[in-house]
Amino acid sequence: MAKTQRPKGRPLKEIGKRIKKIDARFTQDEYDIILELEKTLGVRKTDLVRTRLLQDARLTIVNAKELIGFLDKIGAEMGTCGNNINQLARYANILKKKGVLSPIVSERFNILFEQYIQYQKQLEISLRKIIRIGGS
Repeated sequence: MAKTQRPKGRPLKEIGKRIKKIDARFTQDEYDIILELEKTLGVRKTDLVRTRLLQDARLTIVNAKELIGFLDKIGAEMGTCGNNINQLARYANILKKKGVLSPIVSERFNILFEQYIQYQKQLEISLRKIIRIGGS
């Protein structure tokens, strides 16, 4: 009678098999931190590095050149808005001196100016968040 042999060991992993390797060098201080985290968290060094590197990787890695380009465009747009506001205020003052400024126009200008100030505050808060994230 032929005896069928049972497979020994764990079944081979077909999907999600890790076949690529990345080497990294650390200073002694950095390595000591990793060892401390390994002991504290009870996680292997490779799993620790993998998790820290890949967790929200797209959110934490910033393309500085692209970010500066966006900030430059935002700054230019804010400057343009400021110029437009100054021109409108100047024209409104001229109309007011002539006594032909409509209260509706003045009211609408004030509403739009308040909106602009709110947008500027939101932008300032967002820029502070970006600075905090970039600084850490």
